[in-house]
Amino acid sequence: MNDESRQDALDTSGRRLDQIRLSGITALGYHGVYEHERRDGQTFVADVVVHLDTRRAAARDDLAHTLNYGELAEQVAAVLSGEPVDLIETVAERIAATVLASGIVQAVDVAVHKPQAPIQVPFGDVVVAIHRDRTKLPAAEPYVPRAVVEAEPVSRPVPTATASFPVTPAPGAPVVASAAWSDAVAPAPGAFAGGPDSPSVELEPVPAGEALVVGELVTDALDQEPDGPVEVVLALGANLGPAQDTLREAVTDLARTPGIEVRDVSALARTSAVGGPEQSDYLNAVVLARTTLAPRALLRATQAIEQAHGRERHERWGPRTLDIDIVLYGSVLAVTDDLELPHPRAHERAFVLQPWAQVEPDAVLPGLGGGPVGALAATAPDRDGVRWLALDWLTTAIPAVSGETGAVPAGPEAQDT
Repeated sequence: MNDESRQDALDTSGRRLDQIRLSGITALGYHGVYEHERRDGQTFVADVVVHLDTRRAAARDDLAHTLNYGELAEQVAAVLSGEPVDLIETVAERIAATVLASGIVQAVDVAVHKPQAPIQVPFGDVVVAIHRDRTKLPAAEPYVPRAVVEAEPVSRPVPTATASFPVTPAPGAPVVASAAWSDAVAPAPGAFAGGPDSPSVELEPVPAGEALVVGELVTDALDQEPDGPVEVVLALGANLGPAQDTLREAVTDLARTPGIEVRDVSALARTSAVGGPEQSDYLNAVVLARTTLAPRALLRATQAIEQAHGRERHERWGPRTLDIDIVLYGSVLAVTDDLELPHPRAHERAFVLQPWAQVEPDAVLPGLGGGPVGALAATAPDRDGVRWLALDWLTTAIPAVSGETGAVPAGPEAQDT
């Protein structure tokens, strides 16, 4: 990787980070779109520049506080020679994800060379070079040694393609959604519970004059159905059981719910648990949808899906099979005992903000602490806990949720925000 293709990375104070460079890592791989490439293999070469702060390691003369570049070189070679893919772009993303799985790494430059590419004119090399950091995460999962993968439970059902809606509902359940999914569904949070266990935050209360009286039942504006479809953002998360399968099924359940139309789904994010008891990493995603349900009716619908997947609320901030939380409901700003809109801590939760910004780059979060979602994601306190994003998670299995790769210490608050 030459100086022109390498980017300087800065720390949070705007200072240039240190670098560890690995050049010319070479391995025989079987990547390519042609049959002979998959059969015969060819040489692939990778250059990696890791951006981090090496001062602590140098001061203590301790390898534990820096990157073990010997181990990294072995991991990069394993990706080059590992599972075949069509594109070296995918190989580069996997290498970047592997590097960023280490919590001390802030950014990485990766260049993958394919000097024996099947090109019919004279050429010197083919190179794909990428830069990834905590604000622009890799679109792939990190390398996991085969022995670890084989040791994981394999009782998950075989994933089925969910490439397009409408989906086939269960008997008697009408289909409302009819959104098309692209082949590369674009990159989710432990949990926002908009339920009664959520702490209150002073936003803008629903005006008392908007309360409705139905017989003896008093309701507020959050029980009123909108005049037309409203754009909503939902955050999904799980870390118990077959989490990826649960999140897939939850997306389908949302699409089957009358009054909800799923428009798009983010990439899947793997995130470290933030506070609470010691627990496994989370898988998180964000769903963009439209709804004709009232806010509180939408809350009841999402809670019903949670319960159908075994959600229990015994321990606040504890592990969970599924959370579906209302992050945004149109432009509504409201606080009630059971629902706050937008979610009061959305502006500081990278495990929601990063997937949301990935699927909707121009999104803006209204309300207290709001702003452009991409900018909020870049400064969120838990941004280092987002490990990687997987784009094709709806149709492809990913490694099981566990803490085996570069665990990040838990913070002061849990994801059940």
